[in-house]
Amino acid sequence: QLQASGGGLVQPGGSLRLSCAASGSGFTRAVMAWYRQAPGKQRELVASKSNDGSPNYDDAVKGRFTISRDNAKNTVYLQMNSLKPEDTAVYFCKMRRYVSGLEYWGRGTQVTVSS
Repeated sequence: QLQASGGGLVQPGGSLRLSCAASGSGFTRAVMAWYRQAPGKQRELVASKSNDGSPNYDDAVKGRFTISRDNAKNTVYLQMNSLKPEDTAVYFCKMRRYVSGLEYWGRGTQVTVSS
């Protein structure tokens, strides 16, 4: 199971940190990712990171968002800085296991950027 948290209402230019805790085993053998879905739009990949690899970011968030992992806590984070109104969306975390390719989604957390 994946449990995301940390969303909320923030003013433009502000920051939030999302967390996604994974239960069970296999965290280090999975790619962890954050997606988002704005109203009326498709779900899109924001950032992803394998256990040992470099992170990948959507161009829209490069330089503002940082994905990180804490393997001791089975948790992936998304630090979001310089937030813009267009970052408003429901944010989801996803786990994809290396070997089987099985994917697991967490429940989303709402991020609203508004003055």
